[in-house]
Amino acid sequence: MLNLRRTLTKTLPFLRLTSLPQNLFLPFSTPFCTKPQVPRPEPLDQKYNRREVEDLLKRKFFLAQSFEIYGGVAGLYDFGPLGAGLKNEVEQMWRRHFVLEEDMLEVSCSTLTPEEVLRTSGHVEKFEDFMVKDVVSGQCYRADKILEDHIDKVLQKRGTKMEEEEVERLQKIRAQADSFDRNEIAEILKELKVKAPDTGNPISDPVPFNLMFSTQIGPSGSSKGYFRPETAQSIFVNFKRLLEFNNGRLPFASAQIGLGFRNEISPRAGLLRVREFTMAEIEHFCDPLNKNHHKFSLVKDKTLPLLSKERQLILEDPTTDLTVGEAVEQGIINNQTLAYFMTRTFLFFEKCGIPRSAIRFRQHLDTEMAHYASDCWDAEIETSYGWIEIVGHADRSCYDLESHSKHTNTELLGSRLLESPIEVSTTYILPDKRKLGRALKSDCKLLCDYLDSLSEEQKQIIHKQYDQAENEFEIDIGSKKITVSKDTIEIKIDKKMSMEEKFAPHVIEPSFGIGRLCHCIFEHCYHKREQDEARKYFKFPITIAPIKVSILPLISNCEEHNTFVLKLKSDLNSLGISSKIDESSQTIGRRYSRADECGIPFAITIDNETVIESVVTLREIQSTSQVSIPISKVVDTVKDLCEGRLSWENIIDTYPSFRND
Repeated sequence: MLNLRRTLTKTLPFLRLTSLPQNLFLPFSTPFCTKPQVPRPEPLDQKYNRREVEDLLKRKFFLAQSFEIYGGVAGLYDFGPLGAGLKNEVEQMWRRHFVLEEDMLEVSCSTLTPEEVLRTSGHVEKFEDFMVKDVVSGQCYRADKILEDHIDKVLQKRGTKMEEEEVERLQKIRAQADSFDRNEIAEILKELKVKAPDTGNPISDPVPFNLMFSTQIGPSGSSKGYFRPETAQSIFVNFKRLLEFNNGRLPFASAQIGLGFRNEISPRAGLLRVREFTMAEIEHFCDPLNKNHHKFSLVKDKTLPLLSKERQLILEDPTTDLTVGEAVEQGIINNQTLAYFMTRTFLFFEKCGIPRSAIRFRQHLDTEMAHYASDCWDAEIETSYGWIEIVGHADRSCYDLESHSKHTNTELLGSRLLESPIEVSTTYILPDKRKLGRALKSDCKLLCDYLDSLSEEQKQIIHKQYDQAENEFEIDIGSKKITVSKDTIEIKIDKKMSMEEKFAPHVIEPSFGIGRLCHCIFEHCYHKREQDEARKYFKFPITIAPIKVSILPLISNCEEHNTFVLKLKSDLNSLGISSKIDESSQTIGRRYSRADECGIPFAITIDNETVIESVVTLREIQSTSQVSIPISKVVDTVKDLCEGRLSWENIIDTYPSFRND
């Protein structure tokens, strides 16, 4: 979603420290915690075992830094077989949960975007962060992040020795770090004597840095483009075709999963801040006079952990659990459609294995709200780096469609049926091409094409100019202004009664960062065995596990065992169940541990009992319990487990226990 926070503060009074709310009390290392004299909880990097998780992800090649043998490139990551498998499963579950369930229109559009499109959307001028440099080494830093980190270090080092008012003052600055304009953040960096964190050298004044990657489209160099910073714009410019595909009916939603690119100043924190990433975005188009959702009744009694902009100023227990219906009735959430998608996001997080206690929805403060938005809520997940935005939910109003419509002279409108007819005026501009051709020469075709492309509103503007002119008037066609004589153009007004009224649709947008969500899944699904903490494993939800089954012949290179192995593999493949054969010579316990580290939920072991009685053992990753099950039933049983028709408890109750690890 387009973040215009840098330009927004220019229209607001400078947030002087004295003007900030006196009860704003924010954390040192994570947003919104209790007063500094209260003992701090376990550090988040330890709570979520950050180093252990990163080590396991790297060792099992879930992901690795791109171009690693060349030294790597900051902010670029490659997903290995397991990481790509999990990411693909998350994307497929997202499609089932949103696209299929909500009858969305999925598109797949170009990542290369002409400059004109992104200039119209505001990205060329406004999609920027402030950057500072180490004046000695030239190392670049994001100004708001270097400010936040500096305050964190000061408070952690000297917080208990400082006056409470000074602590509170610094926390207030930290809370507004990403909302200051260029002059404001420059003043604060100087006041706090912020230095380059890696060297302690002085830093430069902040300068704006556009986050888009530019390129040339074609060999001539005359067509500038960008790698898209979001997928949304390609949906907006295709709105007219999507509306026609949907038989002209509103509301409807379009969705897209694809790559986005942002030239981050200082990428860090693994997948949380990268330069190339997968986005999954939904653009729900609706009537601005009716933002109710036809399925709202299905979610209105669900409770969400909400952190409203008002409650962000409360010192203790800032989140509150309200039913979705109550939140809409009380005006906390702007409308039913926005609340509906927030609830669906919450349910999706739970499917991904994220516990409720680690989820919250934080409303944007007025200082960070885009000027065209009427309400914005970030779905955040607690990680080892603190609370991180994973999904942005925004009511974008009609800003994007109106901008593209105005710039291209294309009608991007919906329509509503009326209870009683209204008078509708249609303006027709009829050029006399013979007279215009003699008067304008080559400009005649340019003018006629322009007049044909005008919207009703634009035609009415020309009609007004026509009426006010005595003999001649100017028409601005964009590339030039053309002087036209009144006797070369005729304007007619056709009035009729209509039961239909046109309008610019509003857009409700949930925007997902898939890489960020994968990071959260890795941290929240990581576990260690109570009896042996050296044995680590990922307990992914079965639906998103990259590999569902490990096939383990007890004796490697045994022809009789291999026959069963290949048959099981073939049967699992035919049902679309991913599996991995491990026929190494290591002990069965070691092979179980290896499968556990890969997050494989089930293991089928083939032993001599399989040869004699056609029985295998089926093992579950978390409990490590096993059952004996006929080989003829094991594949269908695994399929039922993967698709949620059976639970492991059902299996334990049905088949005899074999043994624990």
